[in-house]
Order: sequence, then C-alpha cells, then structure tokens
Amino acid sequence: MKRPTIADVARRAGVSKGAVSYALNGQPGVSEATRQRILAIAAEIGFSPSSAARALSGATANAVGLALCRPARILGIEPFFMELISGVEAELSARSYALTLQVVADQEAEIAVYRRWWAERRVDGVFVCDLRTDDRRIPALEELQLPAVVIGGPGHTGSLTSVWSDDAAALVETVEYLVALGHRRIARVGGLPSLLHTEIRTDAFGEVCRRLGLDEAVTVWSDYTGEEGARATRRLLSSANRPTAVIYDNDVMAIAGLSVAQEMGLAVPGDLSIVAWDDSPLCQLVHPPLTALGRDIPAYGAHAARQLLAVIAGEPVTGLQDETAHLTPRGSTAPPRQR
Repeated sequence: MKRPTIADVARRAGVSKGAVSYALNGQPGVSEATRQRILAIAAEIGFSPSSAARALSGATANAVGLALCRPARILGIEPFFMELISGVEAELSARSYALTLQVVADQEAEIAVYRRWWAERRVDGVFVCDLRTDDRRIPALEELQLPAVVIGGPGHTGSLTSVWSDDAAALVETVEYLVALGHRRIARVGGLPSLLHTEIRTDAFGEVCRRLGLDEAVTVWSDYTGEEGARATRRLLSSANRPTAVIYDNDVMAIAGLSVAQEMGLAVPGDLSIVAWDDSPLCQLVHPPLTALGRDIPAYGAHAARQLLAVIAGEPVTGLQDETAHLTPRGSTAPPRQR
C-alpha cells in the first residue's frame, strides 16, 4: 500500500497542493469550508503535515513501535513484559533508536495504530506480541509493507519474520519432572486461551498427559492476573480430587496460587507442588521459593530488536528460535504426601 501524499489529498479535494498546505498548516488562502473538507479528507486517508515533512526530507523516524493489547494495570505487575522491553531498549539505544509504546483495547485498535504510525512515518518498524492463530494484524502489516517482527510462534506469521521459543518442549519437561516425583493428578492454570502460545502449551500439556496416562489432568483458564489466578486455584483445590501439583502460565498467578493454598491450610510442597512459568525475582522472594521455568527474557527482547533493525535495513532475515525455557527446581515442588 502506497503512503498518502499531499497530492492525493489535493486530487480528492479538487484543489491545488498549495491550497492543501494552507489548510493543513492553518494559513490564510482558503475558505473555512474548504479547509474543513481538506482536513476531513486528510484524516480519512491517514495523511498529516508531519508525514509530509519527513517524506520531503527523506529522514527515517529512528523509532520502532510496540502496541500491546493488555490492560495497563497488568503490564505494571507482570515482570515478563518489563524484562522484554528492557532487552529491546538496550539493543535499540545502542543504535540510537527509540521505542514507541502504546496500550490498545483490541486488535482493531492495534491495527489502526499501525496504520497511523505508517501514514505519519512515526516508526520505521513494529514488534507484534501476543500472536493469535488467525491473527488479523499479520495481513494488515503485510498490506502496509511496514517492517515487522513477531515475538512468538512458530508459524502463523505469514511473510513476517519471528523470534520464538519452544513452549511445548518446556511444558513436556515440566510434566515429566512432576511425574518423576510421583504426581499423578496435575493441573494447569493457563493464560488467555485466544493466544497462540497458550494454545501451544495446552496442546503439549494434553499430549504429554495422555502419553503418561494422567487421566485426571486438567487445564483451567485465567487472564494472567493474581485475582483470576487465585480464583482458578481455589476452584481446583476445592474439588473432590484436588490436584497434587499445579503449573501456572505466569509467575503472578503462581504466587497467588501459593497464597490460596496456604489460606486453605495446605502445605506447599507437602500437599501441593507449584511450578511457575517465566522465572522472576518474585518467585525467589516468596516462601517457599517457587520452582520455575526460566529463560533470559531481556536477551529474548534484544534478539527481537536486532531482527527488526535488520528488516528495516533491508537485510535478509529468517525466523529465529530462541532459548527454550529450562526448569529450576526450588522449594515449592516435592513428592506428593500420601493421603
């Protein structure tokens, strides 16, 4: 898709490029009715005076964008995104690039942000997070031809390159570890089911549990918040055949789950073993410290930034499989107590 120009606005409005310039810059020379018509057309096709200035100068924005479809309150408490952004920033700052971050309500709003950034030349490229199976953002970015790197996968990224980690392998390692300890009733508190990485983890959990004969294995859904993680844990631990081990899709929910278990009088790890995904300092500060799946998330962000800068530079880039999360056993896991 071609970026809108001042000539496009002039043609649609039936006026000269000079008249468009007067209208957009608030200068005399056109009637108020013509000015309003020109402004409406410019807004409709995504043209702004700042984009014209950058186009004439041939300058790049020296910035990349990250639009996140998550409530801002969640971003403030979830270590994963803070660590990811720190890695992105470290790589960008070394190349004199800035990161433009915007929180959006849904995918449609996110696509609208990409279109505005593209039309106004606000950014030279974007990161795409929280990939869905049939993600409407992928064809939208392909149409815009806006340089992009997807943080997630594998697959479902169209022609866009991606940086991803093997969540399925990490999940299988965790279940096999718990089974080796003697656990047969294992549950998982998953994240948002619409996300591709949640689906990958869910499929891997189901397959490994079937292979190992864990007939009572179950996944319940949550939204990564402590409140919903606690609610899901309370339901699991109140059931007749409560699990002896629970795997959580992030550290915040795991810590909430630990609190619920203790509130219900269950000993961790004697009565319940807990594993958190994405190790963080929080996992090591609670008692007992949580067994967790961990990887170098700042490095993950830095690798994604390096990929995006290469795409922007027009270099040939292929997808990158990053480090698989590895399990670090701590005090929250042990053989189940006989009941």
